[in-house]
Amino acid sequence: MENLKQNNYEMYKFTGIVITDDDRVGTKILNVPVVATAKTVVDYVCEKWISGAIIVRNPDEPYPEKLVEELIHAGVTVHLSLTRIKKIVGKKQMVEKIGGYTVLTSSLNFASPKQLFVKRLMDIAGGLVGCLMTAVAFIFVAPLIYIQSPGPIFFTQERVGYNGKRFKIYKFRSMYLDAEERKAALMRENKMSDGKMFKLDFDPRVIGNRILPDGRRKKGIGDFIRRTSIDELPQFFNVLKGDMSIVGPRPALPREVAQYTPYEWQRLYVTPGLSCYWQIAPHRNQLSFDEWMALDVKYVKERSFLVDWRIIFRTFRAVLFGHGE
Repeated sequence: MENLKQNNYEMYKFTGIVITDDDRVGTKILNVPVVATAKTVVDYVCEKWISGAIIVRNPDEPYPEKLVEELIHAGVTVHLSLTRIKKIVGKKQMVEKIGGYTVLTSSLNFASPKQLFVKRLMDIAGGLVGCLMTAVAFIFVAPLIYIQSPGPIFFTQERVGYNGKRFKIYKFRSMYLDAEERKAALMRENKMSDGKMFKLDFDPRVIGNRILPDGRRKKGIGDFIRRTSIDELPQFFNVLKGDMSIVGPRPALPREVAQYTPYEWQRLYVTPGLSCYWQIAPHRNQLSFDEWMALDVKYVKERSFLVDWRIIFRTFRAVLFGHGE
């Protein structure tokens, strides 16, 4: 800790220390608390949204392969002091300097400051265009929503974004005002048996949806704006604010995150987005929760400028011609 503080401590916010060969949780070293043991460190980094860990060890100690794998699996970038290092298959690695240490940094993926800057510029440009499209859509959509369901035109909801940051997401309202209250009564019809997602073949909470006396199902304006993704347009304001990106995993609900395993937490180590692999997948609504998570982790591992543009192109194609569902 003394070494890091004297060199480039200002680059990092140190949340805590883990001592692997002793239980000293609750004590402090140079005013930095000891927060976990080797057995509890993975749970701690998930709970506290730790984005990076530096491992400095005695050269005579065995290589902490299990610890490194578990931390990377949870989405943490690991900086390991260079003493008898080992190649980690399937992970991105590079050598860099942190403080007075030469470390091997391992992560699911890396993004340089230049790449992050270009991505942010792309988000700002896309956000401005998207906000203009939202304003035009509002002129036509707002009266249709209000006529069938008087009340707010926009719907806001708390979501979990990058590194656990919570924010308000914006949508055109596509459901009746009492949708959440009616959800409990519809849980038995949930197509997703794992309970981590909620999907219905026909959702009566959607504005205009109703069952006719002869048993036929009639869909309304709410279904139209959901099916065409018009309801997502106000999220361009989230993109402009920096809460979201054009491309990235869809922002999760807090109740979903509460059930995440360390593997699923990996999707939260990038900024959430408007579109992603799941959004453009054929028959996406038939995918299981695990398949959805696998697609998001795939994006975290593969994300790049070219991947983002490929997803943007396929999103336009899916919106115009459908997902094949």
